[in-house]
Amino acid sequence: MWSRRLGRLRPVACGAEELRRRRREREAALRKARREQQLVSKRLLRDDAPEEAGEGGVVAVLGEAEVQQFLRLAQRGTEEKERERALVSLRRGLQHPETQQTFIRLEGGMRILVGLLTSNQALLQLEAARCLHELSHSEQSVVAEACLPATSYLLTYLSSHSSDFIELCLYTLGNLIVESEAVRRQLLPQGIVPALAACIQSPHVAVLEALGYALSQLLQAKEAPEKIIPSILGSTLPQHMLQLLQPGPKLNPGVAVEFAWCLHYITCSQVNNALLITHGALSTLGLLLLDLAGAVQRTEYAGLELLACPVLRCLSNLLTEAAVETTGEQMQLRDERVIAALFILLQFFLQKQPSLLPEGLWLLNNLTANSPSFCTSLLSLHLIEPLLQLLPVSNVVSVMVLTVLCNVAEKGPAYCQQLWPGPLLPSLLNTLAFSDTEVVGQSLELLHLLFLYQPEAIHAFLQQSGLKALERHQEEAQLQNRVHALCWTALHR
Repeated sequence: MWSRRLGRLRPVACGAEELRRRRREREAALRKARREQQLVSKRLLRDDAPEEAGEGGVVAVLGEAEVQQFLRLAQRGTEEKERERALVSLRRGLQHPETQQTFIRLEGGMRILVGLLTSNQALLQLEAARCLHELSHSEQSVVAEACLPATSYLLTYLSSHSSDFIELCLYTLGNLIVESEAVRRQLLPQGIVPALAACIQSPHVAVLEALGYALSQLLQAKEAPEKIIPSILGSTLPQHMLQLLQPGPKLNPGVAVEFAWCLHYITCSQVNNALLITHGALSTLGLLLLDLAGAVQRTEYAGLELLACPVLRCLSNLLTEAAVETTGEQMQLRDERVIAALFILLQFFLQKQPSLLPEGLWLLNNLTANSPSFCTSLLSLHLIEPLLQLLPVSNVVSVMVLTVLCNVAEKGPAYCQQLWPGPLLPSLLNTLAFSDTEVVGQSLELLHLLFLYQPEAIHAFLQQSGLKALERHQEEAQLQNRVHALCWTALHR
């Protein structure tokens, strides 16, 4: 947010609008950097009792002859129980990568398994689906591709009457979707989005949780922003997802976590976040934030971080939309409630989950960046000192804290007057002793704003050896222009 002309040792003649423009540019880059690549994750439903797996609970690797024998018995056995036992034995063998490789190399093996999946005998169908589920959990993409002939049937069975069967099909599809682009290319034109939209109306919690998992896997595809998310936004899925995130007695934590992550992947894409806002996403997530803060106060926070993280990220992303910036109060919540809830969570993260502090501070940054009223709440609730107490946690946290303080200071003289006096200057002098260039740079920006809007800060800065604190950075290439400009301002204002 500083001009290159600062090399001439003169203060930059930039007002608040220029400062805001530069900050918007930098924050756009930061938001892009924060869309980290998600690791491929898969889930496995396995409910074998230990004694079923054989002596000692160890499942043996199957050779080609054994795989062929079990397939033959499953296909042509004289009794249904015998056929089912053969599929159970095959499924257990498929828990081993070696058996999986043997199976997919076997000519006709997948064709037989698909035939059993589409048979009219429910027990055989279920065991065949379980075999496919074991294959879907493979770490080898070639195994997922081998399951391609079964995917359209798995999709069809999402309209089954058995909630257990639907759950199994959803987890299997979710595992295959994330692994194989070929699977996604086949399922999209076959109507996976409408099928998922139908499933979300299920009354069964297990089905909803499995659906959230499958949908989140689909949303993580590299082609999702262009080929998948527009279809999802055009369906009824977003409205139903938001309904499932409504706080209250019907809120199920497991379901809420899955769909909060789904919303996170959608908002990160920035395909049409304005549509989510019109569906009430900000209001719903804001209320959920208050609910999470209440859970912390009641010490009911087992697994809370699993839900808090995507909720914070979704809110942060939605607040960057131009529609929010122009209309201002679309959260339909009093500013003080949101700010107070966020600080309750920040204190919880500090004690229990420090890795989530940047997520909470990123939301605080987006709340205060374009909203004088949220900045006012921060000041009226006397939260500047608790904010400053987070500075020593890490360099990342320090940068975010200083950015929030810049948001407040840039609102003008009245805001800077409330920031000053207090513990702010000693804290800034401490951050100038940091070796991290970004932390020091953000401290310099905050000092610049204070000098601009609260001239008495300059006198206090000089009295407390501020120039000496600046000297250690005057030879650093990334900082020297700003350091020289700040020194010039301090000595000539």
